[in-house]
Amino acid sequence: MSGETVTITLEPIDTNKESKAITAAGGNVGALVSFSGICRADEKGEEISALFLEHYPGMAEQEISAHVEEAKRRWPLLSARVVHRVGRIEPGETIVFVATASAHREAAFQAAEFIMDYLKSSAPFWKRTEGGKREAWVEANEKDERALDRWK
Repeated sequence: MSGETVTITLEPIDTNKESKAITAAGGNVGALVSFSGICRADEKGEEISALFLEHYPGMAEQEISAHVEEAKRRWPLLSARVVHRVGRIEPGETIVFVATASAHREAAFQAAEFIMDYLKSSAPFWKRTEGGKREAWVEANEKDERALDRWK
């Protein structure tokens, strides 16, 4: 793991390595909350062979980093980490890994949810399904938008 807070990669995500690295970053870590988003074999009820994610290099990292910094202002985090895949991702592979570390669990849980709600609905990624009956771009859904609204 690099020292960066946000990494966007074509490579598979090693969630064990990422979790160990965030707790080794120092401080009085009493809680580590992590979330791994996994590619499902269906999207909106239709079987798919893969997802394909695109991003705008540089801008995406900057936008996500700004949101992580907002989480650090809102909660007493010791560290936070986002690793997001792009490119072709097959069912069962990890799409995103988010981890937050704090002295106490409440801050770590809330910050992880805050970051994930942003990533799910507003982060600058474009997601397309591959395979199945039709290939299509995937839009954020209303439920994800409402989840993000609760933090405003």
